[in-house]
Amino acid sequence: MSIRLTSGHVTVTVDPAAGGRLASLVIAGRERLVTTPDPSAILPAITWGSFAMLPWVGRMRDGRLDWRGTSAQLPRDFGAHAIHGTAYDQPWEVRAIDESSVDLGFRLGPSVRWPFAAEARRRIGLRSDAVTLQIEVRAEEPMPVAAGWHPWFRREADEPIIVSVPAPTVLETSDDLIPTGALIPVGATTDLRGRHEIGDRRLDHAYVGVEGPCLLAWPDLELTIEARPIGSVVVYSPLGSVCLEPQSAWPDAIRLDGLGAPAGLVSLAAGETFSAETRWSWRASEARPRP
Repeated sequence: MSIRLTSGHVTVTVDPAAGGRLASLVIAGRERLVTTPDPSAILPAITWGSFAMLPWVGRMRDGRLDWRGTSAQLPRDFGAHAIHGTAYDQPWEVRAIDESSVDLGFRLGPSVRWPFAAEARRRIGLRSDAVTLQIEVRAEEPMPVAAGWHPWFRREADEPIIVSVPAPTVLETSDDLIPTGALIPVGATTDLRGRHEIGDRRLDHAYVGVEGPCLLAWPDLELTIEARPIGSVVVYSPLGSVCLEPQSAWPDAIRLDGLGAPAGLVSLAAGETFSAETRWSWRASEARPRP
């Protein structure tokens, strides 16, 4: 059963059964998210709404987890790799609810494709000018953790969408988008510093060294994305949508951390807690593409 939160002219619909995702975000009378999965996709569950990624983000190469003596083969649910954590397609328990907020809970462990036991909590809080999304993971045994959010923002055909990501570098990747651990400077297509119309750019890049809030603007609305901690922001721009994904770490962070890369992975001891938060605020759009 979906949960509807309202504040002023804004409505958020949360679907606890579908990974606790934001299934809808209506601002100023317009739906801002993709609200239905793509049945033709490899993994339809990751193609709509806005879901939380945890306890890892992005692709994990070959689905192999090796961390401090623990090795595990995770399901290869995205071709040869595992992707976006273990909670995006699992039911979350509703812990508390009122008109403008909801608290959700989820048990991490072997039964949900993760070898370590932990308790995950999320809070979604809505105001008339912002939504705040919080994640907390309390480890019951030593474990690595990263978290993030994967929103699918809707864009209509030929609609001018402005994007800004203030980052000087992106992760170098293999052909199947697995990071090598190296950073490369942004170029003509990938440079999103300033305000740029996304147009026909087909991006699928992890931006590193983000130096401030990110922005997405429709002709009528400007949405600002802030997050903490922030290790990377993935920008994905297929036809019909734009994804701006704030993440506490790099994709494939467990493997890269083991290679000595500053990937943002957090290692928890038993009883320790990891927290992450993103805030999306909005106002009437004044966006203009940079000449």
